[in-house]
Amino acid sequence: MSDIASYIDHTLLKPEASREDILRVCEEAVKYGFASVCVNPIWTALVHNKLKGSGVKTCSVVGFPFGATPTDVKVYEARGANLDGADEIDMVINIAAARANDRSSLYMDIAAVADAVHAGGAILKVILETHLLTDDQKVMVCEAAAEAGADFVKTSTGFSGGGATMEDIELMRRSVGPRIGVKASGGVRSIEDARAMIQAGATRIGASSSVAIVNGEQGAAAY
Repeated sequence: MSDIASYIDHTLLKPEASREDILRVCEEAVKYGFASVCVNPIWTALVHNKLKGSGVKTCSVVGFPFGATPTDVKVYEARGANLDGADEIDMVINIAAARANDRSSLYMDIAAVADAVHAGGAILKVILETHLLTDDQKVMVCEAAAEAGADFVKTSTGFSGGGATMEDIELMRRSVGPRIGVKASGGVRSIEDARAMIQAGATRIGASSSVAIVNGEQGAAAY
């Protein structure tokens, strides 16, 4: 159980989540030893304060869930998350640029956010939304993210359909090489799912079925 738990970002990104829901997720993360708690920006400071001293990291999101905000807004969000205590930040790419094969715009968007995130002492995960991209576009985004200073590439937000597949994880791992992390998110609901993703090359799992996963049960959550 514990080996899988250390891979998992325990995630609650539903817009209707309450303060009580967020605190419960934090308590679960400490109990099971998850890697981080991943929440929307309004909850970042609360999570940081709740997890202080626990060893569980605070993860926030930028440009979430569509990535369709200007780069300077993403940078502003990243700086705010840093100030609120985020250790890790997951940003959504400019999906329109990826689908247009506009590598230059992708690179500039990611690099600007990476600079802001790293200046605050955090790490950056870059969300591709893989099911909206061709394999060639996935490779392009992964390579641009690596060049721009990303610390991880990540499959999905969980809000746009699709999710992590072993084929995408293998492709992303080949694209970024061994230095950069790969996060599988979307549809990972069991310990078997998690192990398959890790075997394919994932170094982090994003899940809201985290407790079910580590207890050997089948999760029902969509993310």
